Amino acid sequence: MSPAGLLVGAFVIVPFFWVIFVSFTNRSLLGPTALNPDFVWFQNYIELFTSGRGVEPGTFGFSLILTVQFVLFSALIGQALLGLLLAWLLQQVPKSVKGFTETMVIGAWILPEVVIGFAWFAFLDYDNGTLNGILDALGLPRGDWLLDYPFWVIVVFNTWRGTAFSMMLFNSAFASIPPSYFQAADVAGASSWQKFRDIGLPLIRGHVVTDLILITMWTFNVFTPFLLTRGGPGGQTEVLSIYTYRVAFRDFDFGKGAAVGVVVMLINLAFALFYLWVARKRTPRKEAT
Repeated sequence: MSPAGLLVGAFVIVPFFWVIFVSFTNRSLLGPTALNPDFVWFQNYIELFTSGRGVEPGTFGFSLILTVQFVLFSALIGQALLGLLLAWLLQQVPKSVKGFTETMVIGAWILPEVVIGFAWFAFLDYDNGTLNGILDALGLPRGDWLLDYPFWVIVVFNTWRGTAFSMMLFNSAFASIPPSYFQAADVAGASSWQKFRDIGLPLIRGHVVTDLILITMWTFNVFTPFLLTRGGPGGQTEVLSIYTYRVAFRDFDFGKGAAVGVVVMLINLAFALFYLWVARKRTPRKEAT
């Protein structure tokens, strides 16, 4: 266990505490505070919530609200529900169709993010994009998707990218349920929806919580939308990961960037604790009389 412990300590534990330490300083990349930063204690955190009007593009408050919306639409509503639906539908189709679908969906998961980002950029490009080419062929008006609908573009993009994980997780969960449960439901004349509601979903409750924890944290920290919009136009897609990058590596304000990182870690921790609380909560059952 020692080599693994050393690697975890060097690349996880030490950076974790270093980020917390830097967040209380005015460390920067350039200037006198690069080598000799001063302790400013909670000044970086105060500036995050008080700078500007708080909800204008380019501020921490705006990026926080935008990220919450991004997680809600692309992770919880998009990836989780779509992955659950695909996994359940795959239980109803022939093995050949199931294998082909799994291969196509997993392809979206294993491809490098840079490749996927540039592929989607080429798909949505106004002048030579594939989507506008299809619309032209159908006689429909083309759209400047990255300029007119930047937020929904990154929502659809991230949903397409991450649904594969949810589908694979739920697919394995459904496969672990004894077939006799569903066979008994078939004999009783249960519909597909009734089998899903009364048998499938209750038995994969733990997998649902695991999926929600992972995709929430991943989506909260995802940086791939930067490849499509670079946070624009006008900061309309500057989620917290891109905001942190801009503050720390463009404005060279490491102290403030570290403060954003600490806040993000606390938010992820809150999400994880909430999901675990929901998973452990048990609804009292009335005794049959």
